[in-house]
Parts: sequence; C-alpha cells; structure tokens
Amino acid sequence: MALRPNNNFRNNRREEEPYRINGLIKGVQNVRLVGENVEQGIMDIKLALAIAVQQGLDLVEISPKADPPVCRVTDYAKFKYEQKKKQKEIKANAAKTVLKEIRFSPNTDDHDFAFKLKHAINFLKEGAKVKAYVHFVGRSIVFKERGEILLLNFAKGLEEVGKADELPRLEGKRMSIMFSPKEKKK
Repeated sequence: MALRPNNNFRNNRREEEPYRINGLIKGVQNVRLVGENVEQGIMDIKLALAIAVQQGLDLVEISPKADPPVCRVTDYAKFKYEQKKKQKEIKANAAKTVLKEIRFSPNTDDHDFAFKLKHAINFLKEGAKVKAYVHFVGRSIVFKERGEILLLNFAKGLEEVGKADELPRLEGKRMSIMFSPKEKKK
C-alpha cells in the first residue's frame, strides 16, 4: 500500500506570531504599560488587560526581556503592519555590496591588461568591490611569480581609486587579490 503525500501541509502550519498579545502574556505579575491615551507606568497585568479591552485595543508585549516586560496598548494588526514596513525600509536602505571579478592568465598581454584595468577602475568608481585573479591552467602553475607580478602591477594601476585588502594569495589553481573602493574626500 503506497502512502499518498499530504499536499495540505502548508495549510496546516500556522505562522508563529513574533509578539505575545492579550491572554498569551503569561508568567508575569507586573508590566510597564506604554501607548497612546493610557496612563504610562508599571501596573498589574490584569489591570493593563482591562485598560486595553476598555479601549477596544490589544495589549502587545513589545519587550519581553525587560524587567518588568514592556507592553503597549495598540491595534495588533496595525502594529504588525508598521513593523513589517519598518523591516522593509531597513532592508531597502542597507548597502548592497557588489563584487566584480576580473580573470587573468599568467600570459596576459599588455593590451588585455590595460583593457581589464580600465574596467576595474570603472567598477571601483561605481562603488563595487573588485576581485582580480590569475587562473593557472595545467602546467602554467610553474609561473606563480608571473601571476604575482601581474597582480601587483594591477594593484599599482588601481592605487588612485581603490585599495588592496590584502596581498595576492594562492588558493589551489588561483592567485587572487581583493580591492575596495577608496572613500571619496568631502
């Protein structure tokens, strides 16, 4: 007899609420009450619940780790909406770091080097980080010195717009170096 998968597993799970509200606030005698149109201060949990019910609002535990826990008298749906809105705003304002990679071989020609250097300068001016690496294929690993010299010359070419985060280092068949954009002088 084959078991049929339960396709309703998503519907059976309830999303866990991040805050405790009303009767779910347990294990405390006193709370610090805050909110609009309420007398702020430390009071008994039952009194705080009564004040919330009287106003037709919810008692939301904002800071459970505080002593005593902080509770706000507010409309819970509106409170959750505002919290989500704040989280989205924080996420949107967070700086997104872009990483651009530039690949060389140990036998990269001068023209190719200059072309890639020009691109790296543009990337750093835009505020992106640049990772330059020399990829050693087959027996070209013998020319490690060439790869290191190439990356050091690359670093010298980028001195004005970026700074090297570290010296070139060999990881397997790749020798790489990272560059961060320099802060603009105000």
